[in-house]
Amino acid sequence: MILHGYWRSGAAYRTRIALALKGLSYEQQGHDLRTGAQKDPAYVALNPQGMVPALEVTSDSGGAVLTQSPAILEWLEETYPAPALLPSDAFGRAHVRAMAALIGCDIHPLNNLRVGKALREGFGADQAAVDAWAARWILPGFEALEALVARHGAGWSYGDAPTLADCYLIPQIYSAGRFNVPLDAFPRLLAIDEVARAHPAFVAAHPDNQPDAG
Repeated sequence: MILHGYWRSGAAYRTRIALALKGLSYEQQGHDLRTGAQKDPAYVALNPQGMVPALEVTSDSGGAVLTQSPAILEWLEETYPAPALLPSDAFGRAHVRAMAALIGCDIHPLNNLRVGKALREGFGADQAAVDAWAARWILPGFEALEALVARHGAGWSYGDAPTLADCYLIPQIYSAGRFNVPLDAFPRLLAIDEVARAHPAFVAAHPDNQPDAG
């Protein structure tokens, strides 16, 4: 497998976490979003949306280029079911997917690199304004997540082992730090982040530990 990503991309980060949790080996191909490398024609030929991540998969029975991190993570779960990143019961799976979607649909898209660039170039926002914009969406989302973790968590976001929800949460906490968003009001989320900092899979997936970091 070849993972096309960018060291600081939240969507690529969550994909690296899932790959590491499942113990899967893969090559990395970095595309510097700051320079627009993801729009290179050779990459767009693989992923017409020109975004990261994309996962190239080859096997004796054929191959595919998978795009969009939610689809990639679901494919990983279906193809490599152990260790499971979704609970065994239907209600549990729905709860974990809802927590992941809360981040992936309602928080992350509003504070990614291209949105920040649009705020700066299209609306004249300075860094303080960009930080305030990010906080506007991160804080209410984290309030809901804190309540959901109180309801369902037992050391991790759901239960006592990492799930897809944690694959989404940890990159979003990292992003919140980049935007100087205060997180003192979310002790349960910070506790999960602290546990993740000592977990080998999360350490391996951390942006600072990627070959294209810098």
